[in-house]
Amino acid sequence: MTDTAIQSDARADIMRFIKRNIRDYALLLSLLVIMLFFQFTTSGTLFKPVNMTNLILQNSYIVIMALGMLLVIVAGHIDLSVGSVSGFVGAVAAVMMVNWKVDIFTTTTVCLGLGAIIGGTQGYFVAYYKIPAFIVTLAGMLIFKGLALTVLGGASVGPFPKVFQLLSSGYVPDIFGATFNGEPFNLLALIIGAAITALIIYFNFRERRIQQEHGLAEEPNAIFYGRNVLIAVAFIGFSFLMAKYKGLPNVLVVMFALITLFVFLTTRTTFGRRIYAMGGNEKAAKLSGINTERLTFMTFAIMGALAALAGLVFAARLNVATPKAGLGFELDVIAACFIGGAATTGGVGKIVGAVIGAFIMGVMNNGMSIMGIGIDWQQVIKGVVLMLAVFLDVYYKDKA
Repeated sequence: MTDTAIQSDARADIMRFIKRNIRDYALLLSLLVIMLFFQFTTSGTLFKPVNMTNLILQNSYIVIMALGMLLVIVAGHIDLSVGSVSGFVGAVAAVMMVNWKVDIFTTTTVCLGLGAIIGGTQGYFVAYYKIPAFIVTLAGMLIFKGLALTVLGGASVGPFPKVFQLLSSGYVPDIFGATFNGEPFNLLALIIGAAITALIIYFNFRERRIQQEHGLAEEPNAIFYGRNVLIAVAFIGFSFLMAKYKGLPNVLVVMFALITLFVFLTTRTTFGRRIYAMGGNEKAAKLSGINTERLTFMTFAIMGALAALAGLVFAARLNVATPKAGLGFELDVIAACFIGGAATTGGVGKIVGAVIGAFIMGVMNNGMSIMGIGIDWQQVIKGVVLMLAVFLDVYYKDKA
């Protein structure tokens, strides 16, 4: 075979692979294009270390809830109560810590447990009484919005203890005391970023080697190596930016740990595979021996616990619990999942896609605010993006 024929076959393999995975690559490309667009239109403000840190802090609770919402959507349901639950849990935390002087560990444990109980209770009605999740969680949205007002007495409660505030406003401490161009430089942040990058690339190569040994490797070499180069550049570049400011925010560490856990949960465990099977065809899953009721119950309980954690993060960031906390969060969380490739019919979606979808929403919010675009037009633009994402999902599904 000639070199020209080999190159032609290689190009054909790349195009076939891209067509089969077009949604994943289009999503990543969309985030890159949006970031470059706002970097240009904001005269370089977007990629400034202080703004990148703010971007993380502003979207941390959305990313956290998007992890659980993806499971709910993949399972074939929806949860409209997450914003109200997060606001209610933040209110409970404020009353416990500020008014009752309960210690932080006990308060956090109680609040996370409360979130899991709330989610599990809603999941119980959905799973065992077959009440549509839309109705159950719509009722929950109203109930917990009212309970948040009741717990707070219609007034804001704060400030929180300094240690609790570190959940959202603290940073991984600098132990080296290094400088860069005469400015403080958190070398530990760069080292952690490089170490995580090395681990990700190592596992990518390890998985590819296993696939090749079993004849399952489909990704062309050019795309595989290019993807890993982009991962290295993105992670190390981001770590460098963080190191130039204050380092890695504590909430970023929490987010990364949760993302890693949920990627493992959805790709490497029986529990994760069963959620996808149930979302794809619940009757078939039940006939194959899957306890779909218990699975639905557990999925909503996980969502409730994550909504509670997001409520704690948001309260710590504001340093006060307000009756309006959590308002509209559910819309951003659901939008992040659908923009990230989750199917409206269930059974399809990836954790990484939901995270990218959340950051697409976050970058758009941040960039439009810097540009001075009013909240009215921001809502219009986000609505158009969401509609386009769902349209493309349906379009490519029909083409498949």
